[in-house]
Amino acid sequence: MSKALNPHLPHSLTRRHLMAGAAATGAVLALPATALAQTATKTAIVGPLAPNPVEFKKTVQQFLGSAKPLSEGLQLDVAVLADNPSAVPVKAKVTLPITDEEWCEEIIVLAELNPSPLTCRLRFTADTGTAEAAVRVRLSQTQTIHAMARMKSGKVLVAKQAVTVAASGCGM
Repeated sequence: MSKALNPHLPHSLTRRHLMAGAAATGAVLALPATALAQTATKTAIVGPLAPNPVEFKKTVQQFLGSAKPLSEGLQLDVAVLADNPSAVPVKAKVTLPITDEEWCEEIIVLAELNPSPLTCRLRFTADTGTAEAAVRVRLSQTQTIHAMARMKSGKVLVAKQAVTVAASGCGM
């Protein structure tokens, strides 16, 4: 930090010095989460931006229940490269015929490596006539987007697409 940013701190006191001093004394340093993440290794995301694989698996299992996932019948449209990781367009559409006896009850969209993997949950009725949704999701890093659709009959349709992110959209 420079005196221009904080006149109360000496010019030579930087974030690195603060972190080193806190580590030496065992103190807990109150820096913003983004500063802590930046101070950590450049390859790993830490703190509140860290992936939550336990929550991801739990959400998938809850949605699937005892159903066997089917890879046909759900179309997922996501760009392979996210220009703006704060608002990545995602479109999910059930391509199976929608009838009075068989319709999509629910679609969820998951970002596998986000701190909160469930990005969207949409519910439908037989009167909807179609099952499709377009949303924008925020991505914390390069990862796979998953979409799952539960049909009235109990079938669960799944689709996924890898998305490359240039910079983090979470914590910006």
